[in-house]
Amino acid sequence: MYDIEKYYNAKTVSEAVSLLKEHPDARIISGGSDVLIKIREGRMAGTSLVSIRDVEEIKGIARNEDGDILIGAGTVFSHITADPIIQKYIPVLGEAVDQVGGPQIRNIGTIGGNICNGAVSADSVPTVFSYNSLLHIANEDGGRIAPVREFYLGPGRVDLHPGEVLTHVIIPKKEYAGYHGHYIKYSMRNAMDIATLSCSVVSKIDTKTNILEDVRITFGVAAPVPYRCVETEEKLKGRILDESLYQELEESIRGEIHPRDSWRASRDFRLQIGGEIAKRALLRTAELARIDNGMGGEEA
Repeated sequence: MYDIEKYYNAKTVSEAVSLLKEHPDARIISGGSDVLIKIREGRMAGTSLVSIRDVEEIKGIARNEDGDILIGAGTVFSHITADPIIQKYIPVLGEAVDQVGGPQIRNIGTIGGNICNGAVSADSVPTVFSYNSLLHIANEDGGRIAPVREFYLGPGRVDLHPGEVLTHVIIPKKEYAGYHGHYIKYSMRNAMDIATLSCSVVSKIDTKTNILEDVRITFGVAAPVPYRCVETEEKLKGRILDESLYQELEESIRGEIHPRDSWRASRDFRLQIGGEIAKRALLRTAELARIDNGMGGEEA
């Protein structure tokens, strides 16, 4: 059974902010795929809920005049995967969220919930990190913009204050134009399992010279929070894509990430596959760049 104290249904962002200020101990719920499980298991028993499921202004995907992509926090995974803007400019995000659970979960789970849950296994988050995304957070003072890399404070903890609601994920044009991405999720089962380790690589490659102009590598389940491998990235930028680069990539990743032992996998196992999936992801982005020959869907 679900032990819920009170349930409030907001119809607008401002109403949700007001309800959260009025009831500071209440939790936000949208799809409920995470919150309801915690309530049923007793970890959030007796919690009051503020639903934002009916807030239409935080649903959908748009591209503004500057080319920035705005993803409403209330947009469900299945809509992200199928959206033409995502498919044209940042298909890797659609591919990543298409690996969340089964069809039922993807039809109710939202990208905002996936981010605000604070779980390092969240499938959308490594790609959101690799695109240097910004988060628009509404509050009674008019709102604020937070870089996603500063949003995660620790396991299950994010920088969301009482009375605040995440409304949009913003991916600036300069962070995706000319880039290609690939996401790899390693799990013990092929379907409907959380990640044992995950990696999203986004790269910009000069296909004429075969030079890696820029690369961003983000892991899930490799540290207490989603982890950008900035040391490895700096080693690889400006280098020719050859076998020595891929070998150095593997070695550097294994020296930089900090996975832990768990019942799902040992630390040593995660280190081993970490280097491998990062290499495979970068190889795939290079392949995509060659297919587009530096042009095509992910260009401006």
